[in-house]
Formats: sequence, structure tokens, C-alpha cells
Amino acid sequence: MTETRVTPAWIAVDWGTSNLRAWAMGGRGEILAEASSDEGMGKLTRDGFEPALLQLISPWLGTQPPVIACGMVGSRQGWCEAPYRAVPCTPLDPAAQATAPTTDPRLTVHIAPGLKQTNPPDVMRGEETQIAGALALMPGYDGVFCLPGTHSKWAHISAGEVVSFHTFMTGELFALLSGQSVLRHGMQGDGWDDAAFDAAVSDAISHPNRLSTRLFSLRAEGLIAGLSPDAARSRLSGLLIGLELAGSRPYWLGQRVTLIGAEKLSAAYARALAAQGIDAQRLSATDCTLAGLTSLAPQTEAAR
Repeated sequence: MTETRVTPAWIAVDWGTSNLRAWAMGGRGEILAEASSDEGMGKLTRDGFEPALLQLISPWLGTQPPVIACGMVGSRQGWCEAPYRAVPCTPLDPAAQATAPTTDPRLTVHIAPGLKQTNPPDVMRGEETQIAGALALMPGYDGVFCLPGTHSKWAHISAGEVVSFHTFMTGELFALLSGQSVLRHGMQGDGWDDAAFDAAVSDAISHPNRLSTRLFSLRAEGLIAGLSPDAARSRLSGLLIGLELAGSRPYWLGQRVTLIGAEKLSAAYARALAAQGIDAQRLSATDCTLAGLTSLAPQTEAAR
């Protein structure tokens, strides 16, 4: 539990599968304090969400500030399901928030819903809040947002609405292949090789049909030609990001592209896009999340 005692106007919460992050927010949108834990949705049963949140934010609840939450906390396996909204639509709608059941009288928890697409079928939960935040930071933006991560999202934005989006399991594939497949034997450490990454991105974009054999060549080259772990990891990343770029070409080709994500991962995507002639802007995922949640706060009388 955090021991920081502040008097927030409201509390912002980003609750994912693996982690829980909370910020005590002032009435002008300033951060007064922050706290985090590893009590993500994936570790909790439905009756475990309220205790996990109270453990983190109890010192901030003296004036009973409302909690505005996004992420997997609103999934079917979360605290309270916040039904998906269908695109095309604005990324957030204050009236569509779900209210989680609570027993502590100090708690009022509102959860932002995710977005869904029927054809082709797709869903997002949490990224819609980052998109809303990015639009708040860049008013009038038309173009494409790419949100790299475990499940990367590409979203087409027009007139303040999410028109369509596609998800790629790039991060999860990298984690599985580098940590659980036969390739793990040559992936030790966390080093990086820019040249190996660049060549793999180009190879995958040009020949996505060869991905499977290119993957095994990482293992073979490590055994017979001394491929270093740094080069192997970088090539694996490049092959998977290149495959994603090949599949998402209609989203980025000739478009304005902005990346929303962690600095290191966004830098890799920006490098891959630059080789295709796309100069992508970058925004912090945390900044976008907070800006998106802030756009919901007035609807709960939080920013008074």
C-alpha cells in the first residue's frame, strides 16, 4: 500500500492483465501521487478486485473521490464487464461507463468500455482510452494510431472517431517464441543489433510467406554459424514486426502515423516504419492514458 496521503479530486486507474497502476489526480488534471502493484486482472477472482484496489489507494480516499478506470478490469473476467461499443464511434463515451459493485462506502468506481469491430471481428480494451487521450493531446488529428504491445493495434481515425482497427499478436508471439520455443536456446540476454533488426524487417515485409522457415534459420544459424544471441533476438523482433507491417500496409502506406506506447518498443516500430518512408510521431502510453481518463473525469464530477 502507498503511504502517500493526498486529497485528490479523482483517481485514475489503468488495470491490465499483469499490473495495476493508480494516480491521485488534482482538479486541474495534475498528478498528486501515484502507486502500482502486480495485482493485475489475470491474478484476481472477481471478489479480489476491491481489496487489491483498496490496498493501493486507501490513503487517498478521505474525501471519497471517484475512481475512473480503464483496461482489463472491465473485461468479462474482470471486476465488472463494461460492454464493448461498436466502431465507427468516438473512442470514449462518458455515458457508456460501467459502475463496479463495491462494499466500501468510500469507493465509487467507473469503468470505461472497450471497442469492437464486427467485420473482421476484433476488440480492444484499454487502447481506446489511450486513443482518446492522444486525440485530446492532438486536437483535429486524422490519420492512423499504432499502439505496439503484446497485442498491437492499428486504428484509423477520422473526424474524432475510430473508423476501423486491426490487432496483431506480435508481442505475444515474440514472448512465446523467444521464451518457450526451440529458439529460446539462442536468445539469452537482452542485447540488440540494429543491422540484424533492419535486415529482418525488410525480409519479412518483402517475403511474409517465408516467415516460418526464417524463424527456424535463427536456430540453425546459431548452431552452425555462431549467430549471437543479440543478433538472434533482434532478427526475431524484426521478422515479427516486419510481418505486422506487411499485414497492416493499408493502414500506414501514405498515411499520417502516430505511435502510442513504451519508449523502447515504439522506437523499434519507428525505425521499421522509417525504412518504409514513414516518419512516425511518438506519444507516451502513460500520457495518453491519463489524458483519456481525464476526459471522463468531469462526467463524474471529478474535476470540479
